[in-house]
Amino acid sequence: MTTGRDDDALTWDGDDDPTLDRGETGEPDEEPETPAASTPAELPKGFTAVGKGSDALASADAPQSAASDASTAPETSVDERRPMGNGALIAFGVLGGVYALYAIGWLIGGLRLQGRAQYLVLDVMYQGSLWLAVLAPLLWFATTLLLTRVSRTWVRFAWLGAGVVLLLPWPFVMIGAIGQ
Repeated sequence: MTTGRDDDALTWDGDDDPTLDRGETGEPDEEPETPAASTPAELPKGFTAVGKGSDALASADAPQSAASDASTAPETSVDERRPMGNGALIAFGVLGGVYALYAIGWLIGGLRLQGRAQYLVLDVMYQGSLWLAVLAPLLWFATTLLLTRVSRTWVRFAWLGAGVVLLLPWPFVMIGAIGQ
């Protein structure tokens, strides 16, 4: 039973069983590959095989000639886009918070400006423009994310950065807590 290894104390009865042969590294051998069937298996309609051995599988909605000759079939991928990284997700969260603060700034600044601007426009017109100004940062953020979902990440950040500059809540800056 001695194998000549230094870790003989860590062996168990039955370790010399040939069905448990793990090689010298102690890691299990790879699973034996099953022989390929002469006719490729067929997937249900709408499914696409991916991964190792997927070229042997045929889809129900694909023509049989393309499924049988995988070397001439063009590669099709379901989604070429890569997921966003952690840095991009954190940056989107920070920019979303900035836009939420801008909406609050427009509300506070607009309500403080309301008493001073009543002689310029009617109250109904002022209320409508106030709520449009409050919703503008939120609409900019949502629209940018919606319209640039197939664009590169830097394009999204460029549009979001432009919105940060353009939608600065000037009534809050000039009359709010800062401009006192």
